[in-house]
Amino acid sequence: MLVGVGDDGHVGSLYPGRDEVLDATGRWVLPVAMKDPPSITLSLEVMRRARLVVVAACGVSEKYPQGKSDAMKRAVETEETLQSFPVAGLRGVATYVVDDAAASKVGSEYQVEV
Repeated sequence: MLVGVGDDGHVGSLYPGRDEVLDATGRWVLPVAMKDPPSITLSLEVMRRARLVVVAACGVSEKYPQGKSDAMKRAVETEETLQSFPVAGLRGVATYVVDDAAASKVGSEYQVEV
């Protein structure tokens, strides 16, 4: 399963501070009513149980000249909760594919050149 990650740590439509990220009902697909029109997302448990989970983070912009470097540091190194940074729920099961900008703040123990 290939997923992206937002600067706020959202993955799919699982956003910080939202109840959907903590869903333990066993449902595969969850309704998300935070926008109009509402959307759906896979549950974090479904994402975690995929045979292979790849989190991709790349790209820079004028607003984010260091790309998703802060997000990647929080995703793999910083103590986070599911409510504060949902992608942290994929630790231990995900492989992260990032560009140089996104990797720039992550410790060398997490980096592998390919």
